[in-house]
Amino acid sequence: MPDFLLDSDVIIWFLRGRKDVVAMVNKLQRVGAVLCSAISLTEVHLGIKKGEEGITNDFLDALVVCPVDREVASSAGDLIRENKKGGAVLEIPDALIAASCLLNDFILVTCNKKHYRMFKGLKIFFE
Repeated sequence: MPDFLLDSDVIIWFLRGRKDVVAMVNKLQRVGAVLCSAISLTEVHLGIKKGEEGITNDFLDALVVCPVDREVASSAGDLIRENKKGGAVLEIPDALIAASCLLNDFILVTCNKKHYRMFKGLKIFFE
């Protein structure tokens, strides 16, 4: 059974009711485990508007949260350094999320494929 890690944008689109994203996340929940990174938790909480707290927390509570531990942090730093040699500028949150997926064999679910295209071996899913 595959494990799917939802990127922040997917969580936000789900919470905003984007029909294709809601259908996709519901489908993924039937075929595997659905997780999010602690980084995405932070990014989503940054954008919560008054009145959205309850529904947002209910959805986030239903997800398994993948922590950012020493191994993930070190791997993300390596990814940033390696890609910097090729001229790519990587955002720390994206590198941490990519590292979590690569280390744990998670499939990243994102609408922002361009943020992750440089990570070799990263499995990305979006219908």
